[in-house]
Amino acid sequence: MESDNTLTVTMKIIAESSSTRTEWSLVDGDRIVEHAFTTGLNPYFQSRREISHSIRLELPEAFFRRRWDHVYFYGAGCATIEKCKIIESSLVAQFKTPVTVHSDLLGAARGLLVREPGLACIIGTGSNSCFYDGEEIIKNVSPLGFILGDEGSGAYMGKILVADVLKGLAPAALTDEFYENFNVSHNLLMDDVYTNSLPNRALARYATFLVQHINEQYVHDLVYDAFSRFFSRNIIAYDYKSYPINFVGSVAVNFRDILTRAATDFGASVGKVIRYSMPGLIEFHKND
Repeated sequence: MESDNTLTVTMKIIAESSSTRTEWSLVDGDRIVEHAFTTGLNPYFQSRREISHSIRLELPEAFFRRRWDHVYFYGAGCATIEKCKIIESSLVAQFKTPVTVHSDLLGAARGLLVREPGLACIIGTGSNSCFYDGEEIIKNVSPLGFILGDEGSGAYMGKILVADVLKGLAPAALTDEFYENFNVSHNLLMDDVYTNSLPNRALARYATFLVQHINEQYVHDLVYDAFSRFFSRNIIAYDYKSYPINFVGSVAVNFRDILTRAATDFGASVGKVIRYSMPGLIEFHKND
């Protein structure tokens, strides 16, 4: 951390949060002064107190050294005014500075496209999609969450994998390795999914098993089918023939080749595939 006499009053915090992890950058223009990761913050699953507790305990002290010019937060679950207020009140309490809260989807669009119009998608723990006009989202197909939607996401793939394991539909050798890898039994697996306070995160964790076994036909087909459903149930609503589709998220990056093939088979083209939105968000806000 540079000494305080090098800091300007225009410094700001930009945060981008999925349900799994939050990336924080303290920036001066387009220069990162401090950078950190904490656990994910989602107002659908966490109370204001839990969110405040996570911020205060997990962020380095440098982020609280003084009052900054502004905090821009882009987060999963921040799709309604009510949910945004939960995050906003937690951030104001911790940083004592003006706060603007946006959805993770707008963060993805600005991170991928900055100020260019186009199609932007998240495929990580959850999934989402939109058409972005260079400033704001002007069209969005509701992702519906990991129970009713989130096709192509880690939580969606994890749900299919866990169900197949429990029903005996996954290959026997793969099932044995799954139980051994996670050190769980049938009953413990059921408990983890149905009693977990963050079930989408739990299911996405099980989906990491797929990365290690992508060369097995069962796994390849599961991932391809998940992406195909993402396109047929979400991207079909957009003018996808006129724009390449851009993706941010760990699942999109980990399975990029299969994602690209599923897109091609659907009749779409893939543009950017990146793991994090932060570089584009810093570019977007550099003159704020």
